[in-house]
Amino acid sequence: MQGSRFAFGPFVLDPDAGTLLWNDDPVALGYRGVKLLAALVGRPGEILSKAELMDAAWPGMAVEEGNLTVQIAQIRKLLGPAGDAANGGGEWISTVPRVGYRFLGTVERLGGGKRNPLPLPDKPSIAVLPFVNISNDPEQEAFADGLTEDLITDLSRNSGLFVIARNSSFAYRGKAMDVRAIAEELGVRYLLTGSARRAVGRVRINAQLVDAASGDHLWAERFDHGLDDIFAVQDEVTARIVEALTGRLSAPPPRNRPKNLEAYDLCVRARRLMDDTPQMAREAHLMLTRAVSLDPDYAEAYRWLAMNHWMGWVHSGGPTEADRDIALELARKAVTLDPDSAGSRWILAYLLAYERSFAEADAEFEKALALDPNEADTFAALSDIAILAGRIEEGQEHIAKAFRLNPFPASWYYLALGQAQYAAGRYEEAVETLRRDETYRTSSRRFLAASLAQLGRLDEARVEAELFLVGNPDFTIRHWAATEPFRDAATLQHFIDGFRKAGLPE
Repeated sequence: MQGSRFAFGPFVLDPDAGTLLWNDDPVALGYRGVKLLAALVGRPGEILSKAELMDAAWPGMAVEEGNLTVQIAQIRKLLGPAGDAANGGGEWISTVPRVGYRFLGTVERLGGGKRNPLPLPDKPSIAVLPFVNISNDPEQEAFADGLTEDLITDLSRNSGLFVIARNSSFAYRGKAMDVRAIAEELGVRYLLTGSARRAVGRVRINAQLVDAASGDHLWAERFDHGLDDIFAVQDEVTARIVEALTGRLSAPPPRNRPKNLEAYDLCVRARRLMDDTPQMAREAHLMLTRAVSLDPDYAEAYRWLAMNHWMGWVHSGGPTEADRDIALELARKAVTLDPDSAGSRWILAYLLAYERSFAEADAEFEKALALDPNEADTFAALSDIAILAGRIEEGQEHIAKAFRLNPFPASWYYLALGQAQYAAGRYEEAVETLRRDETYRTSSRRFLAASLAQLGRLDEARVEAELFLVGNPDFTIRHWAATEPFRDAATLQHFIDGFRKAGLPE
């Protein structure tokens, strides 16, 4: 919970600051470890399932259970034996075979940590929490997730609302938290919660709109329809929420909907894997390719397949020229099929910038923001392009807006933030950002090396440069400079200077 710290034995955990102290001395606990320990100490004595804990540390990601086992073992090693009287000096964390884990110590919730509550926007603000799958089939999780994501997208397109992005909403999957605490963390006033059950050709949806400030339910309804009506139901739910928040009943603009529900499910599953390991990205590629073959007119599948090609995971070593061409073709196809999709527009804009079709790229970014002023990814991508164009202040504003809409984002947001901080000469801040566990082991390490070099910390910079080259052995400054969409010579030279000082190859 934002603003809370937890004391147990000689330890104080501050989840917001990402720190664990032992008698005021820092303990080297990583990002995932902090998330896991926070989940456990936040509910002492309760059994937390493995699924709950994995969602806490890897929200929205599909990871092997062994990752959880390794992290728990590391936490136990760092905490050592418990001197807490509540468990007789045994262990802090107990294993519940085949179920999960439980924190055994006595926990005291302390006052606020380092973060201040986010101020409320000047328009109705809302977060859609993950709808709960209440069917007996765990395979229907993807359907419930897709419903949640579609509602977020539909609400997000309303310029009269402030809507939190998907990544941050899904950070609360499976968490038992007070609605006021969640609203404070996300800086919104309203929360939409609900459940979905899909079985035998029918779907039942329960939805509730809550005013987190008062705890009042502003609107609640149950829908029971044939599966063929699911998208009409989504439109109705969206219209009712907008009416409750703004006083106006208005149907959302029409969207390109799938004609094949299997293609829809495949696309939802693939989106979970996009920002993860190369192996999972290849798995996403197969799912999206299948979705396109099942439903050739489904724009969303083309959109994500374009991004999958661009990310360079289909072929190791980064996107090939062929991948870039295919990505651009797929993005254009997505926009043709659904010209009102801000998500398709910003991906096309981003790819066009890398093709140096700058006028067309700028126009597509402008259309994306007009279609959906709450699309956090648009602002994050636009920050990257603005920085390389030499519009440093504008780039910083864009990435700040992205983080406000998406407080718990994907790892590439931190790369964009660190890049913006480096470009602005805020090297200490860039180092702090780029050493966060979310982004540290990605390609953002090159900017970390450059930031350290500009601070005169050359030994550290060269270590980071060497680590970066382990995963990117073909990197050269010359090739990077030639392929990045720079429009400002001074900004380009600033980055080259940092790379050279860090010892990256020419």
